[in-house]
Amino acid sequence: MTIKWYTDMEKSALLTNFEKRGWQKGTEDDWNFYWAGVGNFRMIMSPESGYRLSDNQIINHFPNHLELTKKDLLVKNIKRYRKDLEKEKDKLNCLKYHYVDFLPVTYTLPGDYNLFAEEFRKNPSSVWIMKPTDKARGIGIFIINKLAQIKKWSRDNRGQGQNFSYANCRDSYVVSKYIDNPLLIGGKKFDLRLYVLVTSWKPLIAYKHQQGFARFCAVKYNTDVEDFDNNFIHLTNVSIQKYGDDYNEKNGGKWSLQNLILYLNATRGKSNTQKLLHEIDSIIVHSLRAVQTLMISDKHCFECYGYDIIIDSDLRPWLIEVNASPSLSATTNTDKMMKHSLINDIINIVVPGEANSE
Repeated sequence: MTIKWYTDMEKSALLTNFEKRGWQKGTEDDWNFYWAGVGNFRMIMSPESGYRLSDNQIINHFPNHLELTKKDLLVKNIKRYRKDLEKEKDKLNCLKYHYVDFLPVTYTLPGDYNLFAEEFRKNPSSVWIMKPTDKARGIGIFIINKLAQIKKWSRDNRGQGQNFSYANCRDSYVVSKYIDNPLLIGGKKFDLRLYVLVTSWKPLIAYKHQQGFARFCAVKYNTDVEDFDNNFIHLTNVSIQKYGDDYNEKNGGKWSLQNLILYLNATRGKSNTQKLLHEIDSIIVHSLRAVQTLMISDKHCFECYGYDIIIDSDLRPWLIEVNASPSLSATTNTDKMMKHSLINDIINIVVPGEANSE
């Protein structure tokens, strides 16, 4: 059978993989393999659409992936998961509690505002980062070090002074303790983007791709208050960094995961580096387990998640977020080859027989 593909995003990593397999382009109503954006996926799977997937169709999201990829739901589910583990003392000791404590202290606003305010007042010199729960690519993020600055996140209520009502805010945000001691390379902050493919939730079947990359800020890191609003210092998103004067177009502000590991082996030692990598793997496993019982495990679905991890100066990894549609755009040739390899490996796993048909 000739496989018919369809996608709502014209990305080279997808198209070249479809073409080299001899697949045919299908239509919105006639396809076997659909790589969809989150918006189109929701329309296809909504009860109102009346669409039912047939046995020879697969699509690249799970119905309720938001339990893992929406920032406030991720926080809620991991907190619940940790509480469940805490109740089982013996099991907790086996799992090593340190590996489950991988989220920075985080609250959801407006609901948790009073709890957050109480925590803030305990440590008035602390720095926090605000993120909208349903945005990506660094949109809407800002750093705060004063409680009063939170008023910026609701324009409708600005100027009401002491009568400011957090309960009336339209937008939902998460506010997290800012990791202000990030591991620096060349004086610059970076984070890790790793790819995890889930093909089943019951049982849980997941694969971590062997390739990934570190995304660097273009400007050297500092914690000066006057630079809190300088995204080129604090936010690693390529969609932000590429507009900076110091952006390196040659390497796209990226290192491969392999190069990062070589650097860490040389500067921090192999045993410390291996411990870090083991803890990152543990973060991935525990985050998936935290939502496993909630997820609808549809045999027609698979999903590639983009995990964003930040490493602090003590070589401790922290989970920042999980993306449902990690970017397939390429900024360099190396990036292009890596993302082509990623999609190639995903197809080999989720389409039976494709690994042997090339």
